[in-house]
Amino acid sequence: MNSIAFIGGGNMASAIIGGLLKAGRAADSVLVVDPGEAQRDKLRADFGVRALAAADASLAAAALVVWAVKPQYFQAAAAPCAPFVSKALQLSVMAGIPSGAIARASGSPRVVRAMPNTPALIGQGIAGLFARDGVTEDEKAEVEAVLAPTGRTLWVAREDDLDAVTALSGSGPAYVFYFVEAMMQAATEMGLSPEQGKQLALATFAGATSLAQASSEPPELLRERVTSKGGTTYAALTSLEASGVKAAFVKALKAAQTRAHELGEEFG
Repeated sequence: MNSIAFIGGGNMASAIIGGLLKAGRAADSVLVVDPGEAQRDKLRADFGVRALAAADASLAAAALVVWAVKPQYFQAAAAPCAPFVSKALQLSVMAGIPSGAIARASGSPRVVRAMPNTPALIGQGIAGLFARDGVTEDEKAEVEAVLAPTGRTLWVAREDDLDAVTALSGSGPAYVFYFVEAMMQAATEMGLSPEQGKQLALATFAGATSLAQASSEPPELLRERVTSKGGTTYAALTSLEASGVKAAFVKALKAAQTRAHELGEEFG
């Protein structure tokens, strides 16, 4: 079995590693490079994988290298790895860093960029994917197989589209949590307990999302069916529109898209 090396062993790397092991990959075929002693100890305890404090020649055995460090640490992390990883397929789960920068830093033109999100931790994420021209169809399938235990995948044709994916789904769980917080606050102000508000909010998000996925109708029509003119939903949505919530939300996603692009320019 070809080995996989992870550069960085944080939450996203751990989610992918956990999924791979559940899918049958041998722990001794996974190598992680992470400078944090506590994180290395955790990876060994949780998964039984090999964990190194710094890159060494054992990286050369990896057929796939997964870049999972924070964008601002990429260049520093890549320099000691470069002598050993140029023959491997490169998979990045870092926000913003362009594939060209990864190709230059790794010495490999075969780069796939992925933008996953945190529900990957429970196998319910979605990752946007972009492949450089040097990546074969078989290698794309290999990447899909590596990410499959974390959730769904969606290929995009243009690398710039990953900035939009980052804004929409990469950062998206935070928006959901933000609205859940608001619903919990409203619940307490209306006399319910925080726990009651949490249960109602989470069940409503989960149920509405499942309904939208199961329906062939667009969300706009589903919304209209819940909204009787003069009713309670109508009162709420009218208030939201009057406050410019939808426009502000769209503006916020565009700000996230812009920041994703800036991260690539700053740290790529």
